[in-house]
Amino acid sequence: MRTNFSEAQLADPDIRRAAEILRHCVECGAANATCPSYLVLNDENDSPRGRNRLIRDMLQGVRPPDSTTVGHIDRCLSCNACTALCLAKVDFMHLIDQARKTIERTYRRPWPDRLLRGLLAAVLPSPGLFRLALAAARLARPFTGLMPGRLRGMARLAPRRAAPSSPIDRPQVIGAERPRRMRVALLTGCVQQVLEPAINEATVRLLTRHGCEVVVAEGAGCCGALTHHLGKTEPTEEAVRANVAAWIEEADSKGLDAIVVNASGCGTMVKDYGHVLAGDPAWAERGARIAALARDVTEVMAELGLRSPVCPEPLSVAYHPACSLHHAQKVRNEPKRLLADCGFDVKAIPESHVCCGSAGSYSLLQPAVAERLKERKAERIGWVAPDVVAAGNIGCMVQIAAASEVPVVHTAELLDWATGGPKPPALSG
Repeated sequence: MRTNFSEAQLADPDIRRAAEILRHCVECGAANATCPSYLVLNDENDSPRGRNRLIRDMLQGVRPPDSTTVGHIDRCLSCNACTALCLAKVDFMHLIDQARKTIERTYRRPWPDRLLRGLLAAVLPSPGLFRLALAAARLARPFTGLMPGRLRGMARLAPRRAAPSSPIDRPQVIGAERPRRMRVALLTGCVQQVLEPAINEATVRLLTRHGCEVVVAEGAGCCGALTHHLGKTEPTEEAVRANVAAWIEEADSKGLDAIVVNASGCGTMVKDYGHVLAGDPAWAERGARIAALARDVTEVMAELGLRSPVCPEPLSVAYHPACSLHHAQKVRNEPKRLLADCGFDVKAIPESHVCCGSAGSYSLLQPAVAERLKERKAERIGWVAPDVVAAGNIGCMVQIAAASEVPVVHTAELLDWATGGPKPPALSG
């Protein structure tokens, strides 16, 4: 793609990197076929190629951010399907991040948008505030029909019953049940520990049963992805530095073999810490070091090998490959192989590479597109008629469960069950 950045613009490292990414684009349009927003909206400006052009013009100053440009960029789900497919290796993941940062810095959104995005940035990364928000949403549930679309989606996100907080999520060290093979830190996250605390509990049982000492580090919290995708640089880097500091202390004091993440959206973010902190000389090396330690739970379990897995029930499992795991991290075979090793009948979902529409806070900010993608995903799950859906990301789990009558569980819950743990709550009625 031809660019025309000035020398003054290229003096900014972020702009220089964006220009390099844009120049890789040959404008072939091949990635359009896998872009979920383009599949739903059929608008060139809601495709990777169209957004590349809009971002180029915006960053060059040819087209300052306006409501049209911002709308098309906002509708990107950051699913990374285009990056995974692109033969020219266009790094769209980091390009769209730069576009969002620019919009956040230079464009004044209408006040309802500013209010909603500010609330999401404050509430979702904080388990305490998120619990209070869900309690309020449960009280408001009878009135959801009277609410605007976005607020209606937020109210419906709330489960009908509050999940109790789990002792697993507090700072601690949990010993291995057998001779120690690895010492790992677990990212307990923010949204997941509130909506489905059973996932972290199953993950800890699974890891300790297979010889891992598990550390929940003091000071570690939200991975930063939620604010990152809202273009909010300061709170993102604050969260990233807090996690890096907490895990570096553990790694330097007693050693860490891995940082285990069981929410793939968070895993993609942690694996990108080196890039996030690359411009900060005081933190760049430490950020890269932590990024190199980050592993999805299925990557760790594939390396360890499952201990005497026994299929507890003859279930057919439709595996949903979360975009952040499949496209961004390229962890594709490990979850399916582990589930098959447990004796489950693993079924492929047709067009499984297309996003379910969750995408972090996307389903709350872009409910119309998210709803169409959710129904599309539920329809294709129905085609294979599984007994259960397995996924490795809490956002996908909530999104799919809202449209499907099939139980949705985390992959780690099924692996835990097949190696001696309890039956996942979603399968226990």
